[in-house]
Amino acid sequence: MDDRELLKTIQPLIGKTETADDCAAYPLQNDMLLISSTDMLHETTDFPKGMSEYQMGWMSVAVSLSDVASSGAKPVSVLVAAGLDKPERLKPFMEGACACAESFGAKVSGGDIDSHTEFTVVTTAFGVVAKQNYCPRTGAKPGDVICVSGILGRAQRALDGDDRYLPYLLTPKPQVSLGVSLAEHGATAMMDISDGLALSLWDLSEASGVALEIDSSSLPLTGDDAYAFDCGVFGGGDFGLLFTMPENLTDFRCSEYTIIGRVTKGKGVYFGGAELERRGFVHKW
Repeated sequence: MDDRELLKTIQPLIGKTETADDCAAYPLQNDMLLISSTDMLHETTDFPKGMSEYQMGWMSVAVSLSDVASSGAKPVSVLVAAGLDKPERLKPFMEGACACAESFGAKVSGGDIDSHTEFTVVTTAFGVVAKQNYCPRTGAKPGDVICVSGILGRAQRALDGDDRYLPYLLTPKPQVSLGVSLAEHGATAMMDISDGLALSLWDLSEASGVALEIDSSSLPLTGDDAYAFDCGVFGGGDFGLLFTMPENLTDFRCSEYTIIGRVTKGKGVYFGGAELERRGFVHKW
């Protein structure tokens, strides 16, 4: 069983809508929403070997900021709870966490400290967005185009030992300004691709109740060989955005995203008529 299968077992308790997205939304005054997202990371399963505590702190905050950004919200605050195996690791870790938060307009405003046999972190990020610009992963509609930002597969290549791409793995940069801009310009659904493009496409398809037809030749990859394709489609750790928007809005152009397909009626994710393998970064039991 993986984490997505496990999540389905508690949908009757929480609700299908509430478990369909990485973010929760709460109404504020003046037609604004408070957006929150939380993530847990463990040293053995989530932090690549050789990372410094500073880089761990940066990554921990980036993970949650990326989810907030993918809803179209501007980050404002982050809570950090650290389970420490060694107390001396806290300060350099928090230096990285604070640096990441401040780089994207947020502030670490509290959290918790505890002892733990394995270095474990929980980050909770908060952001704000106008109600009309809120962009969950449930709004994709047939006829929309499917887009992705950035180059796919760089983090996986770094994880496999290609040092040219190490910054994308160790100090990933959540696409905050792009997420806000896309939501303001009419994106209909959005999420980040930190678990890999393939799994993210499946998540978006199921959340929106639509089928996704992908043009594999249009993918922005690190190369044109099978290895680059595998890293770009199934590798995790990229912090780009996957989103949909009406075709008539694609004159909102920038070098930061690529159109890779189209939303259709039905269900599933397809490359050239064949169903895409559901594979990527997951936790298993």
